[in-house]
Amino acid sequence: MSRVGKKPIEVPDKTKIDYQGKRLTVSGEKGSLSRSIHPEVDLDIQDRSIHVTLENDSRSNRALQGLTRSLVANMITGVTRGFERVLEINGIGYRATAAGSKLTFNIGYSNPVEFALPEGVSGTVDKNNVIKLSGIDKEKLGQTAAAIRRLRPPEPYKGKGIKFAEERIRRKAGKTGTK
Repeated sequence: MSRVGKKPIEVPDKTKIDYQGKRLTVSGEKGSLSRSIHPEVDLDIQDRSIHVTLENDSRSNRALQGLTRSLVANMITGVTRGFERVLEINGIGYRATAAGSKLTFNIGYSNPVEFALPEGVSGTVDKNNVIKLSGIDKEKLGQTAAAIRRLRPPEPYKGKGIKFAEERIRRKAGKTGTK
């Protein structure tokens, strides 16, 4: 049984829910998100709460129940509070600048790397080496942060590269002499 899927989702007062024909639209202070719901799962909207119900009780449908509940809860959190990811750049001479919806990175390549932020994701750079990404869609925000990290992943010897702020790099020992 999906414990996550059985929990009701509380809807804040200023959030508007529209559910028609397996298409859910959530509107709030920060914007609007829309997503189609899997055919085996249905949403039961009552007062200011949402319950995820199943069409039939099979193992895969119970997993879909928990997934759908998490996706809907993230949509509601996104339009009310929003999400933020923080990345750090480590390395001598490594830095980033933000200009509009474009980030420019100097990360050890011969030319600067330009990265265009997708629609719905905004980014700021603090102290030339801390990148703060924010948006209402958690999935798109995470994919953008992962794409930026892939530009120069942290290496295990000196720790140089782009990493998530909460990430820990496992360091390796360098070469040692045998004599």
